[in-house]
Amino acid sequence: MTIIYRCTLELHDSLYFATREIGRLYETEPIVHNYALSYALGLIDSDRYNTTVTEEHSYRYFCPEQIPKYEEHLTPLNQQGIYVTPAKVLNYASVLNTWKYANNNYHVEMEPTSKNIPGFGRTKEIAAESRFEFFIITEKSLQLARWMRLGKWASKGELTIEELEHTLDRDEEFVCTHPLNPLDVMFTNRVMSFDTVNMPPVSLIRNVRMRGDCYRLKGLNIPAKMQYRFRG
Repeated sequence: MTIIYRCTLELHDSLYFATREIGRLYETEPIVHNYALSYALGLIDSDRYNTTVTEEHSYRYFCPEQIPKYEEHLTPLNQQGIYVTPAKVLNYASVLNTWKYANNNYHVEMEPTSKNIPGFGRTKEIAAESRFEFFIITEKSLQLARWMRLGKWASKGELTIEELEHTLDRDEEFVCTHPLNPLDVMFTNRVMSFDTVNMPPVSLIRNVRMRGDCYRLKGLNIPAKMQYRFRG
């Protein structure tokens, strides 16, 4: 049995992550990657969903190294029949913040210096009260927390979940307007056209015309058989 949840995320803090860097400006695209959502929902390190995750792999309280382990962490969700789509924005506003810092070589390396060279940068963030929508496709019912945190500042967001009715169509040509991770969809569907959203670690696609199995929701088509994949 396949269950599809429609999830609405409302920000209670401004959301920041560097989608692109333009000189000293670090800009946040109004779209959330499905990798980030999978971590923020607690699906990676929660024993409720993944009994194979050990304490050394948990990111709940401490991250001992800055090396992404997406394949290692997300592949177990395939075995559990859980998949999270990227999130598209429903409504948003941006805020522009300026930050400054000073040269601190004298503090870090104990080097004497008479210079104080300030630096600065600007962040374009998604403002509080902005709202996003994404979907969770799962083979079992899930109990998720009402609150979640995501982004560089661990911004707080409120989650609202609704279970949707759907039908499954086989080998149909359809258009999906919702953003998708191309690695997760191109193995099981023939993609014919799309728009690209450039962002790390994997650029997303939207307005995708494709052929394959799909779930028909009210006002939206979503590809079936999506899984986390990491190699072409």
